[in-house]
Amino acid sequence: MGEELTALRQLMRRRGIQAYLIPSADPHQSEYVPEFWKRRQFLTGFTGSAGDAVVTLKKAGLWVDSRYYLQAEKELEGTGFVLFKIGLPGVPSWQEWIVGELRPGEKLGLDPQLIPHQSYAKLQMELARRGISIKAIGKNLVDEIWDDRPEPPRNPVVNHPQRYAGEIVKSKLNRLRRKMKEEGAEAHVITTLDAVAWLFNIRGSDVEFNPVTVANAAVTPKKAFLFVDQTKLSPRAQSVLSKEIEVRSYEDFSAFLNQLGREKRRVWLDEASVSQWVVGLLKGAAVILKPGPIALFKAVKNKTEIAGARAAHVRDGEAMVKFLCWLEKEVRQGGVTELSAARKLEEFRSEAALYRGLSFRTISAYGEHGALVHYSASSATDIPLQPKGIYLIDSGSHYLDATTDITRTVALGKATDEQRDRFTRVLKGLIGLSTISFPLGTSGPQLDILARKALWEKGLNYGHGTGHGIGAYLNVHEGPQSIAPARGFGIALEPGMILSVEPAFYKENAFGLRLENLVLVVRDEERSKPGAAFYTFETLTLCPIDSRLVKKELLEEAEIRWLNSYHERVRKTLAPRLGAADQAWLIDATSPI
Repeated sequence: MGEELTALRQLMRRRGIQAYLIPSADPHQSEYVPEFWKRRQFLTGFTGSAGDAVVTLKKAGLWVDSRYYLQAEKELEGTGFVLFKIGLPGVPSWQEWIVGELRPGEKLGLDPQLIPHQSYAKLQMELARRGISIKAIGKNLVDEIWDDRPEPPRNPVVNHPQRYAGEIVKSKLNRLRRKMKEEGAEAHVITTLDAVAWLFNIRGSDVEFNPVTVANAAVTPKKAFLFVDQTKLSPRAQSVLSKEIEVRSYEDFSAFLNQLGREKRRVWLDEASVSQWVVGLLKGAAVILKPGPIALFKAVKNKTEIAGARAAHVRDGEAMVKFLCWLEKEVRQGGVTELSAARKLEEFRSEAALYRGLSFRTISAYGEHGALVHYSASSATDIPLQPKGIYLIDSGSHYLDATTDITRTVALGKATDEQRDRFTRVLKGLIGLSTISFPLGTSGPQLDILARKALWEKGLNYGHGTGHGIGAYLNVHEGPQSIAPARGFGIALEPGMILSVEPAFYKENAFGLRLENLVLVVRDEERSKPGAAFYTFETLTLCPIDSRLVKKELLEEAEIRWLNSYHERVRKTLAPRLGAADQAWLIDATSPI
């Protein structure tokens, strides 16, 4: 890494900048980034999915959150980068660090494609108070020193059929244009990959775990434009798209934005995701910065997508039962490791109809690894599973009709009283949130406490959100809805939204406990009255919860009834799909407590 840092600093001096920002982001603000855009990983050697690096002429730092403390410590050794652990007392943010390192009159350089406009404006204001300015540099400096940089992804664009999408492109465009008319917008520019995929009913494989293609889009009252590498389009895909869409090259996007600016059009941009680069190219346009409508459109699933989610969770539950049955048998015999267990679950899932791959990297965590919220087993960390202790598996898949995400915690031996106490409190949180009825207009943060109440009673908590939105054969994490202390404010939960419910408890260097089901927001017919709608959740996930970890005396009668009823539903739904051995295991695993 020393040579790369030296080369980068030489470029910085030539550009007249004293610091340079290297975020994890790509031009589309994706959660997962194609290899072609993993600049921070190339420069630092840190392979985690989130983290920001800053290089000055004399120092270099990497900022990561608690998910990656241990991983980053190992991977940064000998690189010249200092690790900053976000959230620990006395650790400055990278913005604060820059202020302390640069003097008035000096400049921070950055690639404007890699920073949201909102973040750019806030950073510019903060630095200006100290006399520090930002210099936007069009050609990324890391690219200039990255000799063996991977090629851009060129995987095929696939049409997503109406039988799975549930709505044709023309209908989606009409809905979008009605919203544009309400805002007085003459164009809506779309840069997030899942929004482009949803709007045009296309899917791809350019980004690991996300079935999207690298593309931008724009919609006017009369036309729709897709900016994509056209070599990725088969004649069939080109033919289907051309009915409603004008396809242009990915590189033509900047010229299109410049034209909107020259014509002084009113352009609607999604304020949370649009980059500073896009805003800069629209110079002269009247820019409308507010949440884009597509995020909410795709968050509320239609009847076809809801039916697909229900069906996919049956197939996913079948795979999970086969895996858990296999796990119990094989761990006793020996030879199972975190990585081999994850591979076996993927194998079971791949046998299911409509399977299209994992929806994120499986978290297969045994013992103390379970206490690391986003642990990722590797050849360096992989350990054998033994018939003792706690095992946590967080996994999910894409199917043509839905996306899944499930976490189960398994006792591989006799659990301690502490483990059973904590697990039961996590289970109480899952039940409490899953069974709540709430009035029209309720947002996720208002419900978050229900998942934590039993833990709080013992002075316990977990540091992540309780629930996120789920795509329909799209990104496993999507908004705008969320169940968390600090996300999802003002976004009312609506029928058709699918979210995760995943309370947890982690004991550092010991074990982790997490349960996760996906739920669908539905109308509560029993409590709704004319003019006063109430909603509740339908649990989609079908998989036993390990009752060996349950401390029954901590559960109320209603909670016991819920668990037994849920297990009866799991058993009745999945048993007919299983062979004799798996059936026997399932019957035992779902027996009433």
